[in-house]
Amino acid sequence: MIQSQSIQASPPQPELPILVAQGLTRRFGGLVAVSGVSFSVKPGEIFGLIGPNGAGKTTLFNLMTGLIRPSSGTLWYRGSEISCLPPYQIAARGIARTFQNIRLFGNLSALENVLIAQHRQIQSGIVSGVLNLPKNRQEEDSIRQRALNLLERVGIQRDRIHEKANNFAYGEQRRLEIARALALQPQILLLDEPAAGMNPNEKQQLSQFIRQVRAEFDLTILLIEHHVPLVMGLCDTIAVLDFGELIALGDPAVVRQDPAVIEAYLGGE
Repeated sequence: MIQSQSIQASPPQPELPILVAQGLTRRFGGLVAVSGVSFSVKPGEIFGLIGPNGAGKTTLFNLMTGLIRPSSGTLWYRGSEISCLPPYQIAARGIARTFQNIRLFGNLSALENVLIAQHRQIQSGIVSGVLNLPKNRQEEDSIRQRALNLLERVGIQRDRIHEKANNFAYGEQRRLEIARALALQPQILLLDEPAAGMNPNEKQQLSQFIRQVRAEFDLTILLIEHHVPLVMGLCDTIAVLDFGELIALGDPAVVRQDPAVIEAYLGGE
């Protein structure tokens, strides 16, 4: 008689990080803006980066998006090193960003700002475009419809899509910039101080909006922010920089109580 054998299920495999920084360092002459920073980001999480002014937060974002290259250390995205890739290649692989200072094309419409971001998705050739062949028209219609959908999803109504970006209120410009970044179809979205200049009500709305964007587009989000309550309530993981060095990393509740963080950023009692 054949005896049945119990089959043990394999333990679940841990999810690999989507982004890994290993010893990232950036020097500008004698100034060390980022010093030996290491961390990993899980797929789908909201990862917050905080620290005093001049702590190296935006420099770290610039390293992640190829605007500057590390002096040493490596950056890995989905298992491939991207440390020395130019910005357009990093964007093509799935990493998009917004900027601390809004960088919209102010004299172009909201729709045109989003359409421009989709230029790399055009597959038809020059001849097809010049002759306006059916394939080219179909592609243009598809891109336009996607831009319209993105604008609607960030709260810009159809009756305003032809307004110049400069005419939008500050909070609306932030949303438009996010729509432009989403047009790149990223898997990671980097937000550099998205709540800057917003009032408390707008910050609350922004927090809800970021959660909606993360869920709807299946994104991993990294954000730099000075408004500590927003970061603590929104992020799954928080990293704290001070003078370019990583002084704390982990769950918001733990980071909040870290003496080094209290001393460097949150302030004593």
